[in-house]
Amino acid sequence: MTLMTGDEKHGPSATSTLDVLWVLYDEVLRVAPESADDPDRDWFLLSKGHGPAAYYAVLAAKGFIPESWLPGFGGVDSRLGYHPDRNLVPGAEISSGSLGHGLPLAVGLAHGLLARGLTRPRVFVLVGDAELDEGSNNEAIVYAGAVGLPNLTAIAVDNSSASYGWGAGGIESHFAVSGWSAARVDGRDHTALAAALRAAPGRPHLVVATVEAKG
Repeated sequence: MTLMTGDEKHGPSATSTLDVLWVLYDEVLRVAPESADDPDRDWFLLSKGHGPAAYYAVLAAKGFIPESWLPGFGGVDSRLGYHPDRNLVPGAEISSGSLGHGLPLAVGLAHGLLARGLTRPRVFVLVGDAELDEGSNNEAIVYAGAVGLPNLTAIAVDNSSASYGWGAGGIESHFAVSGWSAARVDGRDHTALAAALRAAPGRPHLVVATVEAKG
């Protein structure tokens, strides 16, 4: 990440996701550069697309993009923009940064895979706690819970930046009431993250990764 020096790094947004991203790509996801187009691969959608420096760093570490691209982050001629572009960044499944889009896309993708008879691939989507203020997420949460979707896992990075907070029940209560299973773990604890992300409870699953408060 230190190789990227653009003016709009969104440092706290990026660093809050680093451990989750590393554990996903290092221990959980069944995807690699050589299998990036395999229909049977696992899918990762970065809905929290603002501040993607950690995402690019992990993609470089895992061979999806050259490390030599990193110093040009955010430059006029760089493929690594301040929001990821799926047409420019190998390994990026969606273009993101517009809050509230990733979770609905993940729900549609998970449903579509099952409709095609692809039961092995899992869909993971990373959202921010403040992003969940967007109403489109609520529709996706309710729909996913109503129809099942055992292949869907959402990861909410909670750095206490939501405008109104989540009350005593936390983010997980918002999902659980719609039929999701939910777990809260330390967002810096790799062992706990891996265990929570590997869980397959037979219905949509939420992992809340708690990190230090924004700022």
